[in-house]
Amino acid sequence: MELPILNGIPGVEEQEETDVLVEEDDENKIILFNDEVNTFDYVIQCLIEVCEHDMNQAEQCTMLVHYKGKCDVKRGSMEDLKPKCEELLRRGLSAEIH
Repeated sequence: MELPILNGIPGVEEQEETDVLVEEDDENKIILFNDEVNTFDYVIQCLIEVCEHDMNQAEQCTMLVHYKGKCDVKRGSMEDLKPKCEELLRRGLSAEIH
């Protein structure tokens, strides 16, 4: 038995169109910058307490900040991020919202 050929593809009888949703990156993010003052443990503690990271996430972000100079540590609405960023700054970390 031969398979029907539609649109030049053997065995395909029906071709379905689908829309692909592309998520736009319209979220804000807190960028944490490296400094020469705060210890790894202190930064990890701040990320857990302020940004609600688990231990693994806080450690990974801290390592990225140390080796890359910065890392986005939290994404969300400006309303959600502003008090978190202010608290990180109050605790002596270097952060800003982008």
